[in-house]
Amino acid sequence: MVVIGDLMTDAVARAFYPLARGSDTPASVITYGGGSGANVAAWLAMEGTDTTFVGRRGSDITGRTREMELMGYGMDSRVVMDPERPTGTCVVMITHRGDRTMLSDPGANARLQPEDLPRDVFGPDGHLHVSGYTLINEHSRRAARVALRMARETGMSISVDCGSHAPLERAGAENFLDWTNGARLLFANVDQATVLTGREEAEAAAKVLTAWYPNVVIKLGDAGALWASKTRDDIVVVPAEPVEPSPGSIGAGDAFMAGFLPSWLTGKHPKDALAAAQRLAARALHQPGARPDLGDA
Repeated sequence: MVVIGDLMTDAVARAFYPLARGSDTPASVITYGGGSGANVAAWLAMEGTDTTFVGRRGSDITGRTREMELMGYGMDSRVVMDPERPTGTCVVMITHRGDRTMLSDPGANARLQPEDLPRDVFGPDGHLHVSGYTLINEHSRRAARVALRMARETGMSISVDCGSHAPLERAGAENFLDWTNGARLLFANVDQATVLTGREEAEAAAKVLTAWYPNVVIKLGDAGALWASKTRDDIVVVPAEPVEPSPGSIGAGDAFMAGFLPSWLTGKHPKDALAAAQRLAARALHQPGARPDLGDA
């Protein structure tokens, strides 16, 4: 499995009280390894999938730490060091009520170049997963599109995710659909599916999306997830596992994708693949941060 995407530091700031504008609010602030692409790769490797991660980091200590963490999961890290830009950072702000907002600085991620792509990882027996953030960011988009072209030319299967709905909307639905032409599987949540289709109802959006992608998975949050296919009329829905999230948990959607892909690629029924995805997402919700605990690796 080859994952191309973002490598970040997540600074998770969780407020204990309502925000005091212009003053101080007591909070917990903890940093973790992050980045959707890196998170997916970490969960895949943790679960025993032979995984290669391709990305870009800064020359700072933070970047070295982030890359060492990835190697700690046992994956093949093909991270390129950027001599100018710092490692990307995402500030995750969690209010006292649990609402979340992300302030993201892609840093070195935005400089991923086609020359950074290792040619030896592309081949007919492999699978390529591309983070939507790498496609949405205009400065790394060319590298992502070259990777998609190389995967198509070498006969790899391809999956993509949508990143985040606000930058996806800024990039434009028609553009994203064009950039991801040839992907076998799309991952989206309800907001992202609405951006791409204009349909607010998940099943209707999924059916529209199967005109572009042979397989579509839409994450429904607490309601679970669904799978739709261009070749089948029925839609498979699997409920989420009941779980009380850890206060600082993030990235359950990344764990979900890492849980779905190995089962689906080995020919398991979509219902079984969705169930495996929900189990891994539930594990992610039980812990702070967006990646598996390295103590369990």
